[in-house]
This record gives sequence, C-alpha cells and structure tokens, in this order.
Amino acid sequence: MKVINTKDRRRRRSRRILFGILVLLVLALLGVLVAIPPLVMGDMINLHVQFGTIYKAEDFGLEARELTLQTTDGYSISAFEVEAQDPKGMIIFISGIHNPSVTALFGHARMFREHGYASVLYDMRAHGKSEGDVISLGHLEPLDTKAVVDYIKTRESYKDLPIVVYGLSMGGAVAINSIGQTPEISGLVSISAYSSWEDVFMENMLAMGAPALLARIQRPFVKLYTLYKFGIKTANIYPKKQIQNLMDRPALIMHSTGDSQVHFANFERIMEEAPEHVETWIRQGDHHMMSTDFLYPENDPEYAQRVLDFFAQNFGS
Repeated sequence: MKVINTKDRRRRRSRRILFGILVLLVLALLGVLVAIPPLVMGDMINLHVQFGTIYKAEDFGLEARELTLQTTDGYSISAFEVEAQDPKGMIIFISGIHNPSVTALFGHARMFREHGYASVLYDMRAHGKSEGDVISLGHLEPLDTKAVVDYIKTRESYKDLPIVVYGLSMGGAVAINSIGQTPEISGLVSISAYSSWEDVFMENMLAMGAPALLARIQRPFVKLYTLYKFGIKTANIYPKKQIQNLMDRPALIMHSTGDSQVHFANFERIMEEAPEHVETWIRQGDHHMMSTDFLYPENDPEYAQRVLDFFAQNFGS
C-alpha cells in the first residue's frame, strides 16, 4: 500500500506541475496577445501629425476662410471654408490617418465649387493645426465632423442646405461613422474606408506573414485596446456598424480591387451591412485615392464624372 500511495502522490504531483506549466503558458500567451496591439499601434496613433506638405487655397485659384471650431469634448479643430455663389449644398472633406493634409483636397473643393457646392475642409484631431495627441481611428473623430456641421448650421446662407461628408481612407471611415452618428448630415461619399480597425489590423498581420490563427485570435485584443484608449461608448462606432444607420440618405462608396493599404475585403464587409440603395464604384488595380490625379480630380474624367453625377442626381437642385 505504501508503494501504491507513493506512486499516486508522484502522479498527482506530476499532474499539478503539468497543470501549472500549462497555466503559465496560457498566461504568457495572453500577455503576448494583450501586448501586441499597444506595441504595434502605439507609434501609429500616439502622436500629433505634422504634415510635410501643406497646400494653399491660392495654389488652386481659391479663397478660403480659415476656421477654428470647438468639439463637444473640448478640442479645437482647424478647418477651411470655401464659399460658392448660391450653393446647392455643403461638402465636408476629410483626409487620411497620416497623410495627405486635408489641404490636398482644395482641388476637389474647386471642382465642386464650379458645379455649385461650397465646402469645409477640416483636419481631424491630432492633425495639422487641430488639437490632440492621439489619433482615434475613427471612433472619436465624428465629434470633429459634428463641430463642422454645427458651424454650418449657424450660417444663415447654409442652414437649409444638404450637408455631404466626403472622406478618404481613415477619413472615409470617419465619414461613414459621422453620418451614422449625425442625423443632420444628408449624404456620404467614402473612398477606400476600412470596415473596422480590427479588420485592418488582422489583414495587416496576414500580409506580414503572421499565421492566420494568430491573426484571428488577435482581433478581440485589438478591440479591447481601442475600448481602453477611446472609451466604452465607442464600442459600436465603426463603419460596418454605422453604415446601418444610413437609412434612406444617399451614399456613394468607392474602393479599388487591388488596394494595398486597405484591402478590398473591407469594402465588401461594409456593403454587406449597407442599405440596398447605396451606390458603389469599383476601380480595378491599386488606387487607394481612387482618382489617378487626386490633387486635380478633373484630370481624371472617369472619377470626376462619377462623383459629380452622384451629387447632381441627389443634391442637384
């Protein structure tokens, strides 16, 4: 009996050791999974973007009024207003995560002014002259858009005009989130938006050669990190969720099939959740900015005609 009891004790001790090792391995794996998002995203979002190139309205034959607007959560937002005579509508232009400056959209502002639309171009928080030291990946930037909408509503000549948000890349994601959060916005144009930040993170991991299982396991930890950074109230503020709030408002969503910065699958995921009336334009190849001449969009007649037709059909009167 003593021999048997000794063997049993050894077995139990071995099981406890193995269980302890397993627990340590699981905790170590969890630690790695928790650590990856801040390590990878830290340098990407914990900064204030100072643009290498800033364009002037005069470079495009425009006059622009420089504005400083206040968000409800206390940020000063830099913006530029381009007026039009007897405008048909107002366009809010929004640029990408790190570049270009929204001033690169002055060419768009000029093209649309020639067709009867005024515009406000704004730099998101933590960009250019706007305040902030953290890029919120589209979760909090709709508050920046709301500050522009509120400004437009204070202008007597604008207050009854339709307002259309028009964004590129992360700005496209912000545009979708903004119309989902702000009923006063009348329409949407989104270029190369991501469906959610977790989706982009996972796809970038796969592109860098990470195992598919690891990339999928990482998703909830990316979500937890964004909730930690931006607050629990932002849990549902991402494009493939907010597009569901579009209702019957007009929208044009554009993406290129070979986009190397935001994979085409993001477009497909957004469209799976979008109302049936949403218009799309798909371009073959790698065209993250969609236009082959983003500074001077009229030099790309196919792109220019597509967006101008959308405005004429929905906001032309």
